[in-house]
Order: sequence, then structure tokens, then C-alpha cells
Amino acid sequence: MTDPGTRADPLRDSVTVDGRAARPARLRYILFHKPVGIVSTMADPEGRPCVGDMLRAHRARVFPVGRLDYESSGLMLLTNDGELAERLSHPRFGVSRVYRVKVKGHPTSAALERLARGLRLADGPTAPADVVVESLLENKARVQITLTEGRQRQVRRMFEAIGHPVDRLSRVAIGPLRLGSLPVGEMRELEIRELAALERAARTRPEPPAGRVTVRERAARAGSRPRRSAATAQTPRRKRP
Repeated sequence: MTDPGTRADPLRDSVTVDGRAARPARLRYILFHKPVGIVSTMADPEGRPCVGDMLRAHRARVFPVGRLDYESSGLMLLTNDGELAERLSHPRFGVSRVYRVKVKGHPTSAALERLARGLRLADGPTAPADVVVESLLENKARVQITLTEGRQRQVRRMFEAIGHPVDRLSRVAIGPLRLGSLPVGEMRELEIRELAALERAARTRPEPPAGRVTVRERAARAGSRPRRSAATAQTPRRKRP
């Protein structure tokens, strides 16, 4: 075989290197709860702690699918399955990503509608998003936002665009994968059912977010329920098209 573009089928072809059989690496799929203060790369030229450092103890030759910025925490998928990683990362497959954020101030219904419809950033307009106001604090709000894109610092830039900078951000889901109760800094192999659901999500094009805003205020204290602000109480509910 002299053509560098020739493909080998590991089920039918025998591949040797220097007389030794080359065996394909076992595919690994690891769910990782990234802490704040960890760079989402295998190495960092500035010497900061990174995902690669956390993987050394596991001796797993995998890489992160997408990134979470240094100040953010939450779910990351680590794998050596390049085909699946590409499908999960490409926006044409529309695999959802769910983030829980705490933002400064109380966004108005008009500001939340801008997020839901999509707004223009420096690198172009964003796709519609589902936005859920979970609770209002004294000077902040907890919001859940679902996207089908993964641009650099996109969630932070979207909230900055409406005048409510992010104070805390965590990714809690990628497609059917859920962060659940996995402790911060811990990782685990995906279960078979999780991998099957993830592969289905990466093969099909699910319905994109409808671009809607809902209000789901939770009690600020046990046994009490906070009142809705005037802006939030009037937030319209849009039906899926």
C-alpha cells in the first residue's frame, strides 16, 4: 500500500507497522464535571491546570469535545471517537446544550425575548434559544438557556449583549447526556444506554429550540415563593411552531 490516501477496513484488512499488527484503539467515552479554573485543553502554554492534567491518573487517551471557558464549570464529554466528536460539535446536527447561569440584575421580558429570537454578536447572529427564568434573587437572576451552537464564550456574550453579565455559568446537559449528581472534578465512563442515546442524537436533526421564554420561579426560601417582578410576570409564552 503506497497511496497515502488509501483507507483500511480494520474488520477485513490486516495492517502492520514494522512487522507488528496495528490494532485500533478502544473507543472511550467519559463524562467529566469540569471545575472552574481548569482550561478545557489537553495542555496549556501558560501552565494553568487543564483537562490533560486531570486525565493523567486515568491513563485515557481521549480529548475534549468542545470547550468550556476557564471561569465556567459543568459537563464535558471526553472521547477518542473523532467521528462522533465532529457530529456533536457541528451546528448542522443541532445537538442541544443546556446551561444554568446566574446573571446580574433582573432581565426584562424584552431582553429575554432578544435571547429567545436570536441576537447579533460580533461573529454573526445567534440561533433561537429556549430561555427559562428559574428564580429571582435580590440583585440577580437564575436563568436556564438551551442552545444548539457552541461558539466561544457564546452564553456570556449573549447576556452581556442584553446588559446582564454572567456571574456564574455551568453546563448541565449535552443532548441526552445529563450532568446529574456527578461531583465537581470527577469523571466516569458513559453507560451503554447513554452512549446509544448520544449516537442517536448525533445522527438525527432534532427540533431546534423554539425561541421561547418561560418563567419557573422557585422558592427563595423553604416554604416561601417569591413574587414575580412586573417585567417577568408579563413574559409571553410562545408556542412551538
